[in-house]
Amino acid sequence: MDNKYLKLLAKEYPTIDSVASEMVNLSAIRSLPKGTEYFFSDLHGEYEAFLHMLKSASGIIKKKIDLVFGKTVSNAEREALASLIYYPEKEIKALSGRNLITDEWKRLTIYRLILICESVSAKYTRSRVRKRVSKDLVYILDELLNVTDDVNKDFYYEEIINTIIDTELDEKFIISLCRLVQSLAIDKLHIIGDIYDRGPRADIIMDELMSMHDVDIQWGNHDISWMGAASGNPALIANVIRIAMRYNNFDVLEDGYGLNLRALAVFAAEAYKDDECKLYYPNTLDDNIYDPVDAKLVAKMHKAITVIQLKLEGQLMAKYPEWEMQQRSLFAKINFSDNTVEIGGNVYKLKDNFFPTVKSDNPLVLSDGEKELMTVLTNSFLHSEKLHEHIKFLFAKGSMYNVCNSNLLFHGCIPMDEKGELQSVNINGKSYSGKILLDKLDEIVNRAYFSYDNTKEKEYACDFMWYLWCGSNSPLFGKDKMAFFESYYIDDEKLHKESYNDYYVFSQDVAVCDRILNMFGIDENRGHIINGHVPVKIKNGESPVKADGKLFVIDGGISKAYQKATGIAGYTLIYDSHSLSLAEHKPFISGKSNQTPKIQLVEKLESRANISDTDKGEEILERIDDLRKLLKAYKSGTIKEQ
Repeated sequence: MDNKYLKLLAKEYPTIDSVASEMVNLSAIRSLPKGTEYFFSDLHGEYEAFLHMLKSASGIIKKKIDLVFGKTVSNAEREALASLIYYPEKEIKALSGRNLITDEWKRLTIYRLILICESVSAKYTRSRVRKRVSKDLVYILDELLNVTDDVNKDFYYEEIINTIIDTELDEKFIISLCRLVQSLAIDKLHIIGDIYDRGPRADIIMDELMSMHDVDIQWGNHDISWMGAASGNPALIANVIRIAMRYNNFDVLEDGYGLNLRALAVFAAEAYKDDECKLYYPNTLDDNIYDPVDAKLVAKMHKAITVIQLKLEGQLMAKYPEWEMQQRSLFAKINFSDNTVEIGGNVYKLKDNFFPTVKSDNPLVLSDGEKELMTVLTNSFLHSEKLHEHIKFLFAKGSMYNVCNSNLLFHGCIPMDEKGELQSVNINGKSYSGKILLDKLDEIVNRAYFSYDNTKEKEYACDFMWYLWCGSNSPLFGKDKMAFFESYYIDDEKLHKESYNDYYVFSQDVAVCDRILNMFGIDENRGHIINGHVPVKIKNGESPVKADGKLFVIDGGISKAYQKATGIAGYTLIYDSHSLSLAEHKPFISGKSNQTPKIQLVEKLESRANISDTDKGEEILERIDDLRKLLKAYKSGTIKEQ
């Protein structure tokens, strides 16, 4: 080992005793059970449902309560305790309003919360538990959670709890206990893409993710759209705004990120003042709380940004013929004299025939007003501090894929053709496929945001973000086309259909999954592939478990937009030290605390997994080896103790 590295390590561990102590500590940690990992996908801005899943650990906290108190406490009291843990401030306020908080309630509640804390903290070291407690309460909690004298345990509890009540620390202490249970229940969080779009407040989800102690994100195409918009891609800026208009999501744009839409409102009201814009009324799944906007104005804004997006996308298709997207530039193919368009040899009448900003001889050019508007909107996206705080977090914690504890995580697909062979993507004149493609795309995405402005490198990477959003061979999109134009303008359901990449057929074959796992260096006897992106329609008999348990598709429809099709409201995949389980969620009802999902065991581990069996265990083992070498250097005199 490099002597310089050992000297740096010696600054952290300056004596033989400190090295030996840390080696013992790390060895002890490796022997603990592995922490519980939670996998979520396709959150799509549904912050209330997602926050409830986090607070309840997707039903696992209720299972812990039932395990500890199932034989001694009524179901109603267990439900009440679960609600308190999930929403402590709200429940305490409600109980206070009904004069139900007595000293006896406080004693009993604190005692029960301590027992639940003991249960969920059993797999952690004391130091790790202390790190998740507010500093002013660390000592008290440490004492309560680590009583070793069973004979005097009840008396010890009673004395401390009475003192907490006498000093009026009880409410603060109860809330801290509830927060601790929530924190300890989830050791590691994996988000398999698509945090953004459709639902009301993706920004609130991002704030919550930034507060988590251990989280990683595999980008989805909707995340890439926002990341590309923040990087300055005009087509994706238009796309982000269009989707928000379509679902009436003004709050996330204006209240969440401070993006100024006044210029769009003024432009749309003038450009389309003679148009009712009936095709563009929003699909209102959620009401705006902070930014209510007149539906007629929203429709005009929606149409204005839609036309701009179609023009900008057509420009990109013409700019990069190697993407083979020219056939999708349908706006450029409109015959504006009779408002028809030819697709696949057939001529279709458009549902809209009013395009005052379009030049029929050059339909893809922006009008002067549209150019000015896009300059204003682009500046707003480039200068939103909150947006860039979240986007930087997506870059810091995110990637095209992740390999963690023998699980391969990615949002969409590994593009394949009809023969099951890997499909390639042309990037700067060179073809990439499989793992090499995903690695290259990771590089491209980072360049789009972090490269210097006004460079060819930045321009190409920024443009390529749009291809990742909707390109036919994009591993994040995974479909033959984005039927955006057809769904807006053509009254033919057959043209609205988007066909999935052949990966989604071949990946249900065990041998194909094994081949993919091997491609990423994963032992096929232990590994799993975990995807999102494709809603699993359980009401049609579909299952999230595929390829004999090698593949999990965990998009179950957290987004309200998909729940009619799926029949449920999302999945959580839960991987603890004993098993893999799937939590099947019901549609979330705001204000209702007790919404426990159905939890199904899908794979039982042969033996309990310890940290030594995980990637973290391997990292710790390497650290122990480094410390062993430092210890040897101290003992040989090569490096001196401080």
